[in-house]
Amino acid sequence: MDLFTLENLFTLFMLVLLQAVLGFDNLLYISLESQSVPTAQQSQLRKLGIGLAVALRIVLLWSLVSILDTFQAEIFSVNLPGFIEGSFNLQAVVVLIGGVFLLYTATKEISHMLVIEISESHERKQKSFFSALMWIVLMNAVFSFDSILSAMALTDNFIVMATAIIIGGILMIWLADHVTEFLKKNRMYEVVGLFILFLVAVMLISEGAHLAHLMLFSYAIEPLSKATFYLVIFVMVLVDIVQSRYQRKIQAMLQRSR
Repeated sequence: MDLFTLENLFTLFMLVLLQAVLGFDNLLYISLESQSVPTAQQSQLRKLGIGLAVALRIVLLWSLVSILDTFQAEIFSVNLPGFIEGSFNLQAVVVLIGGVFLLYTATKEISHMLVIEISESHERKQKSFFSALMWIVLMNAVFSFDSILSAMALTDNFIVMATAIIIGGILMIWLADHVTEFLKKNRMYEVVGLFILFLVAVMLISEGAHLAHLMLFSYAIEPLSKATFYLVIFVMVLVDIVQSRYQRKIQAMLQRSR
């Protein structure tokens, strides 16, 4: 009954919105990653991956609430004055590793698109069901830090935060198939999606470096702000929509002139 108070319901609404906004990049990664398994298994992979990820996110939430100091405690430090300096905790390490992996994944897929030939012999490299499932769950854990820490800034009620995570997971399961089908039917937007993942990777790396108070050549690394991140995404999508419509208009004009 602690959940059903006006204050907690308002906080729950805000947290669900937060999960939806911060979960966009995660949903995009899941949709792209699921395409690496046979078509018949893709929907099952997305649903199972999101379900396991939600369970892991709740466990992570409980851990952060219970032992927050452990995640903030220094694990190791690097001190080479004038070259590189930093103090790394568990949160910074996880975010940095996730950012580097996502950067590798986005770069690999973009490179694949540049060299691909229109031939049945060149298809997306297939993964096993469990391999793809593992990466979906692990990357969700990386994405979880941002949303969970933001949620903890709004409330200290575990039930409210866990409920928001479950509702967010249900929305992701509902949207996952629609996002994947949209990307399959509109392949030009998959390119935008990959560059958004590339941008997410840069954001994670800068955030992890900031958490570690990392300095390169005596310059502190500042995190990419969320406002800038979403503004860039908006501009990228807008440009791609305008460009695709312009291309269709040009093609229609050429066909009429023949």
